[in-house]
Amino acid sequence: MEIKKLNSDGLADFKSLIEIFKEVFENDEPIANDEQLGKLLTNPDFLVFVVLLNNEVVGGLTIYVLHRYYGTKPIAYIYDVGVSPKFQGQGLGKALIAEVGNFCKQNGFEDAYVEAESDDIDAVSFYRKTKFSSEMNAIHFTYDLTN
Repeated sequence: MEIKKLNSDGLADFKSLIEIFKEVFENDEPIANDEQLGKLLTNPDFLVFVVLLNNEVVGGLTIYVLHRYYGTKPIAYIYDVGVSPKFQGQGLGKALIAEVGNFCKQNGFEDAYVEAESDDIDAVSFYRKTKFSSEMNAIHFTYDLTN
């Protein structure tokens, strides 16, 4: 197993990861075009990590870097985490979270956090098995700006 942070030449791996996200999250939205995905991969405030087995992407996560006005260290908002269903239950997700935590610590982040919907029992159970420092319940509000 290898965990790798993608850079600008990681477009194919990024697209493979998004396909895994689509499967795991049962999402049928179309994937953005290569230009948009390339912009994301070159954005210093967006990070992508993939889990590789035999050079095949089997999982990964994305991070949005949040800059703070109460301090100087950024926060890592782990946005999506997914492992292909046929590779779940093998410790890959836990290893990924641990590796990303080490990356954030070594690169001066204040902390990292991830959200899970309370009714997503599998996600909540998974995150509770990782080495986290606190858990908080929150209510999420979404504003649809397309209308």
